[in-house]
Amino acid sequence: MRRLRELMDTRPVVRVMEAHNGLSGLLVETCAIERNGRREEFDAMWLSSLTDSTAKAHPDIEVVDRTSRANTITEIVEVTTKPIIYDGDTGGITEHFTFLVRRLERLGVSVVIIEDKIGLKKNSLFGTDVSQTQDTIEGFCHKIREGKKAQVTDDFMIFARIESLILNAGIPDALARAKAYIAAGADGIMIHSRQKNGEEIKAFCAEYAKLDRKVPLVAVPTTYNHMTEEELGAIGFKIVIYANHLLRAAYPAMERTARTILENHRSLEVDKECMPIDRILTLIPGGK
Repeated sequence: MRRLRELMDTRPVVRVMEAHNGLSGLLVETCAIERNGRREEFDAMWLSSLTDSTAKAHPDIEVVDRTSRANTITEIVEVTTKPIIYDGDTGGITEHFTFLVRRLERLGVSVVIIEDKIGLKKNSLFGTDVSQTQDTIEGFCHKIREGKKAQVTDDFMIFARIESLILNAGIPDALARAKAYIAAGADGIMIHSRQKNGEEIKAFCAEYAKLDRKVPLVAVPTTYNHMTEEELGAIGFKIVIYANHLLRAAYPAMERTARTILENHRSLEVDKECMPIDRILTLIPGGK
């Protein structure tokens, strides 16, 4: 749990990849390259509600219960060591959120990120195309304060995700919420945007830098993915999350394989798309 704070103190940008089951967690744990004489790897894992729900063939509306999501965490922590950032959606009602904090802390999660929306959760990338209601500043601050009271250790963190830009409420509203959430005890701020050119995010960061009191900023550059980690770090982000990419890559590959087998009435043609059978037999430690 403590490792994420250490990374935030020592790395220019903390690089985070989503994981939705034990196998994807193991991939994030072990994937590394050599680049310019130094090792490049992911620093932590993001347990996305979108990918966890999708992997279970459920919609991303908080329909997957917390026991099921806790089981996913357990699958992952049994085979990995990297810090975990948990997508807590809205956090639920405040009284339920305090129990979530205690459960995640016991499971060894480093951070829960909750978004400042109420009612039926819909994915933020729908924006205003679907009905989404932002919580009041007072209501969300109360949830943050109660969550902070519930935690047992100083290592666990609660980050506040601001949906103002998603809902076209503007940068002034997002900044007002950031100030209030930080005052309420938020350990970090995730700012979300659907705009592809990144200008809205840059404008927010420029204003955020002027605040007297700041906490680490989190980026999820799904839409403005032309921006590099170095560029995001330069405008003020401490954590960059690749929020859904492993699952998005896996499904098309599985679909191509299934269709090819249907078309050819055999599996010979998909051999080149699949890892060798002897590798999958030894992929998981202890399998041989």
